[in-house]
Amino acid sequence: MRTTIDLPEAVFREAKMRAAQEGSTLKAVITECLLAGLSSPAGPRVVPGLHRRPPPVAIRKNRKLAPAPSLSNQQLNAIMEDEEIKTLRKLTAKRNVRK
Repeated sequence: MRTTIDLPEAVFREAKMRAAQEGSTLKAVITECLLAGLSSPAGPRVVPGLHRRPPPVAIRKNRKLAPAPSLSNQQLNAIMEDEEIKTLRKLTAKRNVRK
């Protein structure tokens, strides 16, 4: 039976690597792993390499001030990129003034 599933990239790479090492197919490795998982007693399911991120925590030094908003990695990267662009523009402007 054909089906489509979305696998985490790390899990896909691990399965693909195992298939190559065993000289098997990806389908065979995934089928084997599914059968092994389904036949084992139910318990906590932990997939290596997949970790839940803890929620961000705001730490206040001054209790009178409101906590700073937490930022996502994407937002932090955007801020750092903006700062790098500003720094590069300043350096370029200084070089042009010297010429």
